[in-house]
Amino acid sequence: MVFPNRSQFFEYESISFSCGHHGSSGWAVKRTLSSGITEDCQGNESNCVLDVIYPSDSGLYWCESDSGECSNAINITVTDGSVILESPVHPVMEGDHVTLRCRNKTTSSSSFTADFYKDGLLIGSSSTGSMTIRTASKSHEGSYRCNISGCEASADSWLTVTARPPGAPQSKPVVYVLLPVVGVCVLLALMLLIGWRCHKAKHDVLYTNVTITQSELPPRIRDRGAAKTFYSKVKPGST
Repeated sequence: MVFPNRSQFFEYESISFSCGHHGSSGWAVKRTLSSGITEDCQGNESNCVLDVIYPSDSGLYWCESDSGECSNAINITVTDGSVILESPVHPVMEGDHVTLRCRNKTTSSSSFTADFYKDGLLIGSSSTGSMTIRTASKSHEGSYRCNISGCEASADSWLTVTARPPGAPQSKPVVYVLLPVVGVCVLLALMLLIGWRCHKAKHDVLYTNVTITQSELPPRIRDRGAAKTFYSKVKPGST
């Protein structure tokens, strides 16, 4: 396994390899560099961490057991240039959603136009610097690269698409996963708001439906000749 999961890196970035997914000890990370040298990758047993990488670290990397069993090799490219293509280093399965991103070393912004090529032919442009293959198939397998206007082009990366085993789950874009969660949260918020308003309405007094009337009480004997006193009473009615 490779972290981050991509095949192209800028110079001075870090990268780590692990053979732990094989589920047993006795595995080590091997590599064949672009210079032709084959050697053990730096690290302990089944892990290899390169804190700072250089173009000379470009090459093939794989896991190998003590008995000589080998995993599939992956191609890692380290560039001192300004543009790389972020694409999955491991094979993707048919039906998966694959996102390709064009990165500019000089800026972290994605507000630039990138052109994407497959097998040397332009397949699309994006103002966000990324392109998504919605449902991968064998026809999407090939060599990809990107180009940013005013900058150099990235190196080529090979995308491998394999058949999906029966019953294997299909990956979905993050937005498809978040939409149901957001919908449930909005629904709960609306229900709480409606419940609060109903509860509040039961305890509120609507004084707009109250009419104030005045009536004169008959004078008492001791109050004869005194000023008349008026009393008010509240009478429900319409406004």
